[in-house]
Amino acid sequence: MTDNIEADAPHNTFDTILVLDFGSQTSHLILRRLRSDVRVYAEMLPCTVKLADLPFKPKGIVLSGGPSSVYDQGAPHVDPAVFELGVPILGICYGCQEIAWRINSENVARGEIREYGHADVTIHNDGDSHVNRLFTGLGGTMHAYMSHFDKLVKLPEAFVVVASTKNSEYAGIAHQTKPIYGVQFHPELEHTPRGSEILRNFAVDICGAKPSWVMKDFIQKEIVRIRHLVGDHDQVIGAVSGGVDSTVAAKLMKEAIGDRFHAILVDNGVMRLNECEQVKETLDKHLGINLTVIDGAELFLSRLKGVTEPEKKRKIIGGTFIDLFQEKVRSMEEEAKDKPDAGPIVWLLQGTSVSFRGPSATIKTHHNVGGLPDTLKLKLIEPLREMFKDEVRKFGEELGIHRDLVMRHPFPGPGIAIRILGEVTPERVAIARAADNIFISEIKAAGVYDEMSQAYVAISQDRAVGVQGDARVYGYIAILRAVKTLDFMSAEPYEFDFALLKKISTRIVNEVDGIARVTYDITSKPPGTIEME
Repeated sequence: MTDNIEADAPHNTFDTILVLDFGSQTSHLILRRLRSDVRVYAEMLPCTVKLADLPFKPKGIVLSGGPSSVYDQGAPHVDPAVFELGVPILGICYGCQEIAWRINSENVARGEIREYGHADVTIHNDGDSHVNRLFTGLGGTMHAYMSHFDKLVKLPEAFVVVASTKNSEYAGIAHQTKPIYGVQFHPELEHTPRGSEILRNFAVDICGAKPSWVMKDFIQKEIVRIRHLVGDHDQVIGAVSGGVDSTVAAKLMKEAIGDRFHAILVDNGVMRLNECEQVKETLDKHLGINLTVIDGAELFLSRLKGVTEPEKKRKIIGGTFIDLFQEKVRSMEEEAKDKPDAGPIVWLLQGTSVSFRGPSATIKTHHNVGGLPDTLKLKLIEPLREMFKDEVRKFGEELGIHRDLVMRHPFPGPGIAIRILGEVTPERVAIARAADNIFISEIKAAGVYDEMSQAYVAISQDRAVGVQGDARVYGYIAILRAVKTLDFMSAEPYEFDFALLKKISTRIVNEVDGIARVTYDITSKPPGTIEME
């Protein structure tokens, strides 16, 4: 069966670029640009992978960025066999430094100035030789995104300079005879507008990969892979939230194994207005998925009482979710023992993407079922493990899921709890739900919902004075947040029509008891984050 599963892997059908991850926060974006923009299939593995264990030969290898210094003791390094595989290599930021450091450890050192954010990169074109192929069609100066303190301070032996900035004289290097390249900037970020062209030059022109990656083909192969993996009798369980990821993953499992997939929705008391009812309607009635709803609202809110610290909120919600989910799984396992025709519960569906993060910094705790304890002793199935939101949406449309659902904005696992600044109480949850429902309803009615990537209302813990009718009121401040982004690693505030903002504000203040003021958050990411907590 293992051989059959491996035979169905996409890298056996599509030309594949392998991304080796050194723990960068943006490594997945290399995959995204390659697959979505260049249409070349790419897979990501930890930088520590041994090439001897690789079940396929990639067309090329990309070494990602990372938070470490290559010269530090214990810093991550690739298997030396990478450089003996005979395929083109592109190092990005830390990956570029890794290439230079392996040749001579004195090639990399701490720079005098940290280069962070926008930079003007000068391309050094010198005819049509192979050393310039990475920047074909990109002569002169281009904008790029930098994020580094260390840099190349010496040119590695047998390399030439192909790009530079004011602070990085070796911002782009190329081996004189081998297809090995390095760039100090990040072509995977949208702040490097022509980054896709660089990755296309590498993947298609240098590596010779065919731009033939098609989502529909992947779906059929993934269904076959799941059937081989699960077999004819095993059962699969999975947590769902009503979000795009979990819904698409659940629909895929339904297509692959039918009623042997069991979806579980945990009502944590901090979901959006009428969310549980809508999820049940969508998954149970429209998509035909076996769904069990666990009412845990009272337990969640009781454990959140008096808690104001954001990280503690996340951990309480994540821990309570695990408790309830684990309890339900155990009861289902007991029930299965009394049904001899039913196979055992062996598999857990993980509906969100998971990546190797190495030593990367944790900005905040992420809550999803990937954090379930080993005591469940279930094997993971991760069909969306390498996908981005836009890919998941295309996946969902191919599976026949209604566009309104696949285009739905992301919703955090801790729900409204991290959009209520300070203590989470039943009263404040009701206020946040009502205000958020008005906001989302109005932007949908105005036809601008799909123009933004995420939108919601947060409730401040501060209060302000207002006048409603002839009475003086003292209510909370509602904070509107709406952003546009391609990758969620950076984001800009959505530029609303002012008349629409006034309409939304008027409705919220008039219709939601407990709110006295409405503001609009215009903070970009960075320096802010998309969520409030």
